[in-house]
Amino acid sequence: MKKKFSVWTVLALMVVSLFAGMEINQLVSGDTLYEQANKFREILGLTEKYYVQEVDTKKLTEAAVEGLLDKLDPHSVYIAPRAYDQVREEFRGKFEGIGIRFTIRNDSIFVVETIGGGPSARLGIQTNDRIVRINDSSSIGFTNDMVIQRLRGPKGTKVKVSIARPGVKELIDFEIIRDEISLRSIEFSMMVNDQVGYVSVNRFSEQTNVELEQALRSLRSQGMKRLILDLRDNPGGLLEQAFKMADLFLDGGTADKPHKIVYTKARRSEFDEVYFAKTGQVYENLPLIVLLNNTAASASEIVAGAVQDWDRGLVVGETSFGKGLVQRQFPLSDGSALRLTIARYYTPSGRSIQREYEGKERQTYQREAYERQEREGENIEHKAEGDSSRPVFRTNGGRVVYGGGGITPDYLVKNPPLSPLTLNMLRRGLFDQFVATYLDGKGLKIRATYGKDLRLFKESFSVSDETLTDFRSFVVQRDVKINEKEYGEDLSFIKTRLKATFAKSFWGNDGWYPIMLQVDVPFQKALSLFPEAEKIARLN
Repeated sequence: MKKKFSVWTVLALMVVSLFAGMEINQLVSGDTLYEQANKFREILGLTEKYYVQEVDTKKLTEAAVEGLLDKLDPHSVYIAPRAYDQVREEFRGKFEGIGIRFTIRNDSIFVVETIGGGPSARLGIQTNDRIVRINDSSSIGFTNDMVIQRLRGPKGTKVKVSIARPGVKELIDFEIIRDEISLRSIEFSMMVNDQVGYVSVNRFSEQTNVELEQALRSLRSQGMKRLILDLRDNPGGLLEQAFKMADLFLDGGTADKPHKIVYTKARRSEFDEVYFAKTGQVYENLPLIVLLNNTAASASEIVAGAVQDWDRGLVVGETSFGKGLVQRQFPLSDGSALRLTIARYYTPSGRSIQREYEGKERQTYQREAYERQEREGENIEHKAEGDSSRPVFRTNGGRVVYGGGGITPDYLVKNPPLSPLTLNMLRRGLFDQFVATYLDGKGLKIRATYGKDLRLFKESFSVSDETLTDFRSFVVQRDVKINEKEYGEDLSFIKTRLKATFAKSFWGNDGWYPIMLQVDVPFQKALSLFPEAEKIARLN
């Protein structure tokens, strides 16, 4: 009786939590919510009593919840108790691991998102990747505790994962060096030159706006007169923080034409919200360029959409993911949680940037964002989308923009694709492993010469032929075959990546970013576009 009572109690509370406050009068063929819940109760009871072998009712209930959510949208997810503890822990302080959020569906580990700036994000692990092996052992059927136990670990330790990715026939192997996962939203900020500031934002959490204002004040005190705001690989987060970020750069408009930043529409009116900018920030006339790529989503798209719709600056890079849905997290009675889509959000011009998902499998929907073929170049009038069936809108200045498929930049610019050889070395973490080993041997001289002078390192250090030879030998010893053509094509990137990895071992992100940005094509293009950004924003 005790076991059955707990199952029914949990089920009833779960159903109430799923639909609390929602005015649902009818579900299927005129049946009430209670009748549908009772049907499931009967089926679960019969299964527990008569099935050919003993069943785990908790596992069946969670599978039923997953099945329910599969009939909704791709962003409504169930978070099991241990995984929910992890999410809350991430917001309390730092932790060490590989930097992903995951869920378990049908006995498989699915990546919900990578944490911006973490080791998994840096290696190219993507949302909806399925982890099928951990350290050469199958991870099918793992519980949440088992996943956390195997993926968490001290900074500097290594874990190997094999990933099944939709559209890729063979498993993709990654060797991930665990790291301290920073819960700061501002990944890095610096003065690029005597006028241009740069800020990289990796998430939208409770302190994002506070951190951003601190970074901007520091840059302004150093003479910043222009800004590159990097939202690439930022999966989003809190809508309120996106509104506050955009408000830093937008004035309030006029009484008859207030500057709207974002608004939401829901089935229930209490979830309808409108956010307006206020005049008074010192950055409202700061020339601005926003960097996006195909993994930037949600709150990142809110900021970029507001900047683009008000012609406040330029958006540069790749078309963003296309997530225009708002989720609210509902804690459940057993320590789990439901992240449920409650509304759609719209940019100031009225655009919903949500990509179509009806009738598509989640894997297909996810893959589409990463497999777009876009013509690179100037796109101020958005002619690159000219043959699109997406709905047409106009910016404040009258430029055509499109809804229904993410934020397409005003300049489409991508980094050139890397060869299979270089991607393999990156996925296996060979750059990091080599530098860590090298600095304990031959690299002691590098440490002695440059270890206390970042400026000297940036200006004077270069990866020598001897170091490259040692790196090649290191790679070959780890069963990687060198394709000479691919190696030659990527040699400039390989040398820069090695130099940046040396710098990171001494100075962290202060060393890493200034060097990697030297070979970052969208960033370098953005530096040349400030005259156009000022023209669009009518600042000159």
